Amino acid sequence: MVTATHSNCIIKKEQETCLEKIQRASALNPLNDSSPGCPGMWDNITCWKPASVGEIVFVKCPALFRFIISEDGIFPLFLTLSWDISRNCTEDGWSEPFPHYYDACGFDENETESDNQDYYYLSVKALYTVGYSTSLVSLTTAMVILCRFRKLHCTRNFIHMNLFVSFILRAISVFIKDGVLYAEQDGNHCFISTVECKAVMVFFHYCVMSNYFWLFIEGLYLFTLLVETFFPERRYFYWYTIIGWGTPTICVTVWAVLRLHFDDTGCWDMNDNTALWWVIKGPVVGSIMINFVLFIGIIVILVQKLQSPDIGGNESSIYLRLARSTLLLIPLFGIHYTVFAFSPENVSKRERLVFELGLGSFQGFVVAVLYCFLNGEVQSEIKRKWRSWKVNRYFAVDFKHRHPSLASSGVNGGTQLSILSKSSSQIRMSSINAENLAT
Repeated sequence: MVTATHSNCIIKKEQETCLEKIQRASALNPLNDSSPGCPGMWDNITCWKPASVGEIVFVKCPALFRFIISEDGIFPLFLTLSWDISRNCTEDGWSEPFPHYYDACGFDENETESDNQDYYYLSVKALYTVGYSTSLVSLTTAMVILCRFRKLHCTRNFIHMNLFVSFILRAISVFIKDGVLYAEQDGNHCFISTVECKAVMVFFHYCVMSNYFWLFIEGLYLFTLLVETFFPERRYFYWYTIIGWGTPTICVTVWAVLRLHFDDTGCWDMNDNTALWWVIKGPVVGSIMINFVLFIGIIVILVQKLQSPDIGGNESSIYLRLARSTLLLIPLFGIHYTVFAFSPENVSKRERLVFELGLGSFQGFVVAVLYCFLNGEVQSEIKRKWRSWKVNRYFAVDFKHRHPSLASSGVNGGTQLSILSKSSSQIRMSSINAENLAT
């Protein structure tokens, strides 16, 4: 999303550079009535240097078109960017560009493509804002439930909780990044280069990378659970924690140090240096690839187990259970990321934005629903607590009706019940001891 929305930044930087060149050229060769000519000009696309009447000025297709064309994939680069565009300086001023920008570079300045593009990106931003907000609320609720009930504390749920935390951090980092980079609607974020802004980007990349690695941990744990009959879960969980939180820390730290020394430009939100970007992208793509292999392996194991004669059931029910198990594993493993994981970033960029940002923002919500709210253990524990609360409330209300004097003494019914139960148990124990002494 950051890369796709920075075409305006490229235009603004080109405009600033052009205006500086025009000012320097005007200071060196000022135009007057005795030497008429055409002043330097920025035509919202490229820069034209000052020229005398009758002079023809040639320029190449600006760098902006390399960005736009590679994003849309409309024209081959070797055809569009090698052509020259010319303007003739006449007595009436600059002539129209020849050939036109559309013919030379594949761009029509009169079209409303930029407005449509801005509307598209704003729509995607609104979609993933809703998605991350929904995920944040549902995941926070799921975390409260899993932390509240002690009977739900096990290695499997501890891994789920770490995954939930990574989703929560990812959503929070997205909101912080958008607040820092896009607080100004006039494009001032293009020139932000503060320590705070760079720290936000480091935190953002760490949270996103941690989320990918905890998706990988979920797949690795489930595969290990199916393959090995006995294994020390606590020892494995220790290593899972190191991989899930430690590996992103190392990778992001290395990336930040390299970025600081070799590409310390802007707010670190653009990744023009591909070699540096692969310090983060490489491990992420690797985790997605391994998770996909684990996903296929788990499906094969499930097919073998469901076809076992001990399972029973007809063929349709077996395939139904297999399909349900597969659908449940897709959001947990993040299998949808494999669709664009191995394709170049400039291919199908719009579809990638909708798929990974728009739909991917709801992944945390889906995971919370499937593995917490619809979990049988969680539901039974909540029902048990609810029944216990209703029973205690019933006896507390009944006690107030039976003993209004005690209820009005400032001690609540639950405390009175505990005192009475404790005293009755003490009386019962003393009577038993007396009988034992008598015998």
